[in-house]
Amino acid sequence: MSEPARHHRPIVAADLERLVEGSVEGEPSARMELAHATAAALVSVGRNTAGDDEPTDRLVRLADTVGLDTLAELWRGAPPDSLPGALWALYLLRTWCTENGSEVARLYRTGRSLAPVDEVVAGVRDDADPNAIAAVADDVLNGLYQGELDVALERGAAFFRVVAAGREFLATDGPDGDAERHRAGRNRACADGLGRAADAWRDGTLP
Repeated sequence: MSEPARHHRPIVAADLERLVEGSVEGEPSARMELAHATAAALVSVGRNTAGDDEPTDRLVRLADTVGLDTLAELWRGAPPDSLPGALWALYLLRTWCTENGSEVARLYRTGRSLAPVDEVVAGVRDDADPNAIAAVADDVLNGLYQGELDVALERGAAFFRVVAAGREFLATDGPDGDAERHRAGRNRACADGLGRAADAWRDGTLP
């Protein structure tokens, strides 16, 4: 199991940065092809080394290593129900939960009673404190690489829906509340894309 991890290690750091630098001025079709190729390569690496914690941990912390901006350049423009689009949503979720854990925890705790089914699927510990929020974001990415990929996508989707419910409930009247409702809509759009991606993975049609 150690040989694949050593062979693929450059792909999750320097090579991703190099690919992004070469793609910035590229044609949209070429950039989309690169998005799909890199997403498929990462998932393949992760699933081929399942059971080996070291390479999986590197993949989970990929945004910490190469920077979220690098992943955005690669994947943000992909359809939300595609593999690169789903990866972008999950890495964005992890970064958000890690860097803004208190705020995400507040939204999640508010929304959990408003979306009880999604709250169960998301699987956040009962206290739903910032540590629990960060842990579930790591668990979702771990599941992407070491568990059932569709289940990981569904957990991510459920998490976004609970947060969206919390945002909507807490939104006040006026411009600030309108901004929060807009963010809730974006959270739901992420959830819908991840849900469609999970269905496509089960059907063998995930692009």
